[in-house]
Amino acid sequence: MSNHASDPAPETATKAPAPQASQAKSTGVVSIAILCSRLLGLVRDQLLNGMFGSAFAGIFNRAFATPNMLRDLFAEGALSTAFVTTFSRKMKQENDEAAWLLGRKMITLAICFMSIIAVAGVALAPWIIRLLNPGWDESAKVLCTWLAQIMYPFIAVVSITALVMGMLNSKRVFFVPAVASAFFNLGCIVGGLAMAYLVDPDFRATWKVTEKSLTGFAIGTLIGGVLQLAIQIPSLRRVGFRFAPDFGWKDEGVRQVLRLMWPSLIAAGGTQINVLLNSIFASFTWGKQSAAAWLGNAQRLQQLPLGLFGVAVATVTLPMLSRLATEGITPAFRGALAKGLRLVLFLTLPSAVGLAVMGPEILSVLFEHGKFTAQDVEQTAGPLQAYAFGLVFYACVKVIQPAFYTIDRRFIPMMVSMGVIVLNLTLNSITVFVLHWDHTALAWATAIG
Repeated sequence: MSNHASDPAPETATKAPAPQASQAKSTGVVSIAILCSRLLGLVRDQLLNGMFGSAFAGIFNRAFATPNMLRDLFAEGALSTAFVTTFSRKMKQENDEAAWLLGRKMITLAICFMSIIAVAGVALAPWIIRLLNPGWDESAKVLCTWLAQIMYPFIAVVSITALVMGMLNSKRVFFVPAVASAFFNLGCIVGGLAMAYLVDPDFRATWKVTEKSLTGFAIGTLIGGVLQLAIQIPSLRRVGFRFAPDFGWKDEGVRQVLRLMWPSLIAAGGTQINVLLNSIFASFTWGKQSAAAWLGNAQRLQQLPLGLFGVAVATVTLPMLSRLATEGITPAFRGALAKGLRLVLFLTLPSAVGLAVMGPEILSVLFEHGKFTAQDVEQTAGPLQAYAFGLVFYACVKVIQPAFYTIDRRFIPMMVSMGVIVLNLTLNSITVFVLHWDHTALAWATAIG
């Protein structure tokens, strides 16, 4: 696609009202969209746990761990933060066409670089899986490797999706990018069931699941990723963007994105790296593969309010802060940041208390079906309480951390994140190898960090 003079002008509806007046309203819109996504994510996890049990669900979760970690980093982390900051400045200081030019260059770069990463992931999957799950038996590692190789191409798709989301958010189009995640989960569910039906004769004949059925769900993950990207393309065209490959990567805007991105990778990746460390150490606990599912399910419930409120507020606040930061740390900048933090505290604190107090009951209603037993619920409740304790702090970080990048103080979050990773690694080592505690202690180590 190319950008012609005859192309329609961007929609006037995307012009922003006063930032302070629209912040809460935009947050509400994004929260509704994210709610749809998180609920469908719960349905997806219910299917996996109920149909396959905690052991097979744990293997699937670990196979998806690396692609999913990169999704979180790009969609809600480093690439998105660095790109939106630079893209918003381009729009304010230059014009929309300069911003679109940056978008074309970044998408071209993402397609090339992340495709290489995806191919490398497929080739190196046997070693990656063994490194991340050292305590598993060989058969579990082999199955996990096969599933991971199917899902690694997801990395290339999600990097493009992150850039598309960033451009739409910068144009104050929030609902479609947020609800696109619901289409990812919908694709995982419908596509996963359809592909399981096609590739597994036992599932097709008797609805009995086997390891082949998991292959279908892995393919469904790719289908979901493509759907998440495709649903945003019409909105992107409506705001004025036209794509054509552009290899002018020596552009100063591209360099600025990359300069912001690499410290942001470490800062935004702190939580994800800690979750990854938890799973590695969990493979040495008595739960083995099931421990990965228990931790994953607890984290899924924590991510519901975290996405609804923390990510939603951060999504709306970041473009606003990026525009205000061009004038320095003004009262308007401080006011927007303070309002975002107040919203996060007001919305997440009741959720944290609810998860901590009613966690077992919520888990029983949501997951105690099929092959996911009462014992699985009990083993998931402990980590959920730990993650609930950290919920408010996680949500505040979602808002505060990107603010540092808008004012070019990108190394502060990076140094803090590195310290947290070292702390979590130390606590995990002590709890598993010295005290011989179970997976719940790992969740508490992450919450404390």
